[in-house]
Amino acid sequence: MYLVYKPEGSDEPQRFKYEPRRSIMSAEREMLERRTARNYTEFTKDVVAGSSVCRRALLFLFQKREHPGIKYEDVDFAWDELTLEYSRGELLTMREEVVDKAPPDQLAAVLEKLDEQIAEAFEDPEEEGKAQLPLAE
Repeated sequence: MYLVYKPEGSDEPQRFKYEPRRSIMSAEREMLERRTARNYTEFTKDVVAGSSVCRRALLFLFQKREHPGIKYEDVDFAWDELTLEYSRGELLTMREEVVDKAPPDQLAAVLEKLDEQIAEAFEDPEEEGKAQLPLAE
């Protein structure tokens, strides 16, 4: 999964690989918990659900890695400047799983939507095998 930041006026978006189970270290997880008043499992779910507080904290974390002097107060974005995107591998995993979970009368529509997303998704060259979905449990 990627946190994609494209501030107004920029030519190329900044794409941050977001792997909650692997890429966020303990000190970073603790900072996210303090900033958002959520435990890490709640935080990962709320990032996916669209929490602005959680997404801002996550953007701050990624920006801080590249610009150590940045302050939390400096991180501000318009809603359409920050998106969360699944990788192609994650979408393929979802497609496999939805066949058993979606109601039969909705399956065709769900698969069609997933196929559209898969066609447009960023393909991660580092993604090997089956992708894990981005929730820390």
